[in-house]
Amino acid sequence: MSLNLYDSATRSVRPFEPLEPGRAGIYLCGATVQGSPHIGHMRASIAFDVLVRWLRRSGLDVTLVRNVTDIDDKILAKSAGADRPWWAWAYRFEQEFTAAYDALGVLRPTYEPRATGHVTEMVELMERLLERGHAYRGEAGNVYFDVRSLPDYGALTRQALENMSVVDEGDGEPDKRDPRDFALWKAPRPGEPATAAWPTPFGRGRPGWHLECSAMAQRYLGETFDIHGGGIDLRFPHHENEQAQSHAAGYDFARYWVHNAWVTTGGEKMSKSLGNSLVVAEVLRETPAAVLRYALGTVHYRSTVEFSDATLAEAAGSWERFSGFVARAVERVGEVPAEEVAGQSPAELPGAFVEAMDDDLNISAALAVVHEQLRAGNTALAEHDDIGARAAQLQVRAMLDVLGLDPLAEPWRSGGSSAGGAGSPEHDALDSLVSAVLAERVEARKDKDWARADALRDRLAEAGVVVEDSAGGARWHLKGTH
Repeated sequence: MSLNLYDSATRSVRPFEPLEPGRAGIYLCGATVQGSPHIGHMRASIAFDVLVRWLRRSGLDVTLVRNVTDIDDKILAKSAGADRPWWAWAYRFEQEFTAAYDALGVLRPTYEPRATGHVTEMVELMERLLERGHAYRGEAGNVYFDVRSLPDYGALTRQALENMSVVDEGDGEPDKRDPRDFALWKAPRPGEPATAAWPTPFGRGRPGWHLECSAMAQRYLGETFDIHGGGIDLRFPHHENEQAQSHAAGYDFARYWVHNAWVTTGGEKMSKSLGNSLVVAEVLRETPAAVLRYALGTVHYRSTVEFSDATLAEAAGSWERFSGFVARAVERVGEVPAEEVAGQSPAELPGAFVEAMDDDLNISAALAVVHEQLRAGNTALAEHDDIGARAAQLQVRAMLDVLGLDPLAEPWRSGGSSAGGAGSPEHDALDSLVSAVLAERVEARKDKDWARADALRDRLAEAGVVVEDSAGGARWHLKGTH
């Protein structure tokens, strides 16, 4: 394949050459389920969803592993503050993250392992590091990684050890040899529940933040795999420490490091400490899911998304144009089957689109090609060119599908919900009611009772039903679904 990706480790765009021809393994740092997901969390999942879709469209068998961190200091502190069991607290928010991924059309990963389910693999990795002289025991239950034992520590972020700040959780532990050493295993702290510790040869305790990812990546993808991804804020210390402990264990680990940029609001990175986190569920009360996905997913993954009302308005306009064209094309020439849309290989897609996607996922250039096909499709519809309209529908939908935005794919086909979509009992019932109102409107227009016709249309609009008049008659859709 001809994909080129920016590798954060080398700080260069490199040709992507899979470790195994025809296959790709990706490890993506997932959620720490301490609270509800905000739109900043969704940036990485959408960015890597597009990468996975493009790799699969290019013929690769992709294994995506996205972990869940379901035990850490913040989860324990917040669950204690809410007087809830830590495991119930974590599972509640894990479910919220899953709902957010599904709402935004993010494909399910191949595996989604939890940290708490892989203590055995973590113990094995620690024993290996101790045997190789890269880790040491502190007080009972504590195990630390010795950063000075690894010559290439700091290679990922190109930092010299003496210039590194001490940012790891557990700063100030008196049993560390060096303040920059990081915790592999942590002894229980006073007041922590007994259920938040596991017996190990080093004493009871729980994993440090970094250990879990190295253990799970090796478990599901092997000692060497293709791509490790995550937000750019994870490069240090998390990814630096992952690479260090994996290299120290004798594993090549990730061959490419791919990082996405932040979402900002008012020019500041989203974070709970700044008070500007926008919870996904709350945003979706006012914004159609497809519009939110468009806003977060159609900016280059290495560029910052400035989230604002203007951003959403621009995304809504673009989504309306794409989905509106598809609806008109389907009405005119019928729906191109989903299998045909999914079967469009890069060789069958517009060359400029393929070139843009292969250029480090240059989505802005790819979208320009989609807009060109959209204009061609609208022209074909206006000129009653059914062959051209069908061809444009196929191309537009196939390209949008790469971006996770084909209007006739789930969840958009169902209006951004798993229930109530076309063909469902809810949709059929609503269609019957709306059709009755539209029939009344037709009669009012025949009688030239324009005031009544407008009133009927306004009544539907107040209920969130958008009516579009065309030469073939009126059609309707729910606001934000086309």
